[in-house]
Amino acid sequence: MRRVVSLFLPNWSVDRLRRRLGADAPPPDRPLLLTGRTGRKRIVTACNAAAAACGARVGMAATQAQALIPGLDVRDADPNGDADALERLALWAMRRYAPVCQADPPDGLVIDITGAAHLQGGEAALLRDLTARLQGAGVSGRGVIGPTWGAAHAVARFRADQTLIADDGVDAALAPLPLEALRLPADLAASLRRMGFERIADIAHRPRAPLQLRFGAMLGRRLDQAYGRAAEPLVPVEAPETPRVERIFAEPIGAAETLARYAERLVETLCVQLETLGLGARRLDWLCFRIDNRIEAVRIGLAQPIRDVRRLTRLLTDKIETIDPGFGIDRMTLAASAAEPLNWRPAATRLGAEAAPDISMLVDSLSNRIGADRLYRLAPVESEVPERSIRKVAPLAAPTGAAWTPDWPRPTRLFRRPEPIETMALLPDNPPTHFTWRGVRRRIRRADGPERIFGEWSRRDAEMWAVRDYFQVEDDAGERFWLFRAGDGEDATTGSQAWFIHGRFG
Repeated sequence: MRRVVSLFLPNWSVDRLRRRLGADAPPPDRPLLLTGRTGRKRIVTACNAAAAACGARVGMAATQAQALIPGLDVRDADPNGDADALERLALWAMRRYAPVCQADPPDGLVIDITGAAHLQGGEAALLRDLTARLQGAGVSGRGVIGPTWGAAHAVARFRADQTLIADDGVDAALAPLPLEALRLPADLAASLRRMGFERIADIAHRPRAPLQLRFGAMLGRRLDQAYGRAAEPLVPVEAPETPRVERIFAEPIGAAETLARYAERLVETLCVQLETLGLGARRLDWLCFRIDNRIEAVRIGLAQPIRDVRRLTRLLTDKIETIDPGFGIDRMTLAASAAEPLNWRPAATRLGAEAAPDISMLVDSLSNRIGADRLYRLAPVESEVPERSIRKVAPLAAPTGAAWTPDWPRPTRLFRRPEPIETMALLPDNPPTHFTWRGVRRRIRRADGPERIFGEWSRRDAEMWAVRDYFQVEDDAGERFWLFRAGDGEDATTGSQAWFIHGRFG
């Protein structure tokens, strides 16, 4: 099923003005208006939250707002600049999240994430990352993911309690919304209200012919688009500098074998173009344009820049099962949306030495199947606290040069969070005689320790006197665990003296 993100940027013009002014921007608590001219009249085109709280609204006369709000900061709107910035934002979203992304002026984006959400850890993770990055850049936004552009657009702008719409949940999500959520012209929505229709539920399941006869075809078209009964094509934004190749077919194609054959031809042509530029592909976007104006998109990521035709073709054809050709595909494009200089490395560093095994193909296959965020390796971090001494890095990232201390061995499996246990030990330095973890009581046969680890006072004041005493223990069954006591066993300021399990060996 199709999955679409509608991103609503309610304060896009104001946020862009604040970013452009930087340190000279007015404080957020000062009422701010942006105004533009409509004929001979100057009206409000955008306002911040402080101005809205004082009674300002989009569309009112600028003179009325100035008379209503004392100390109002009035600035000229820049609609052309806002539109250009929205296109640049769409281009950024295309490069980061999904190959099909379109600006939705004046205050939104729409992104078709079908088949691409798993690369970001799923739909919810993608949405969190998108809104968090915008928030960090000073842009307030709210996103909703749904099966259609119309449904996601409506919920993003008229409901604050929902961010994900299930494929079978469109009717329930749209029913309580006002008619304006269908992107109807203001005069058409007003005409419907005069007839007694207030919500989408009032018209969604009524006979179509009388409504179309009275209000025209647009009402039915918007309903069909929101409910997925009619296609609403996207026009993906394109970066002019992106290496790209295209193939147009005289007759639509749809068989998997045919798609694979033309994918290989596109890859061959694109690799020639990349070779001319001295680049290798780090990400490929394969767009298949169906005759019903729907786009089927495939995105693959690569661990390192390459232009190997066989390898790229295999990664693309592995995704053919996700492509629904419908009644046929009449155009294909293949773009290297991320490309980097390709530096060839020698096969061996010294005469007679064997080349290091190349696992990049395995990394690419796994990351495109299960998601790039789920494939990583662990690297050491300079920290005494065990849970802070590791971090995730890319599978093929260069060595960091750091190493874990060999003085005390660490468990092969370190828990995300220490889990409390019930135990008995002679304070202050003796290991426990037994412990109960997850309902199972284990008697300890051997133990080694304690290894004392102090808190990192430079991070938090609460760790100024914190102490942990770690023990390596082995039970009757030969299983080995890593236990610690919070505190030194004597002074209550060093910890609660409670016991925890933090990992297991082997």
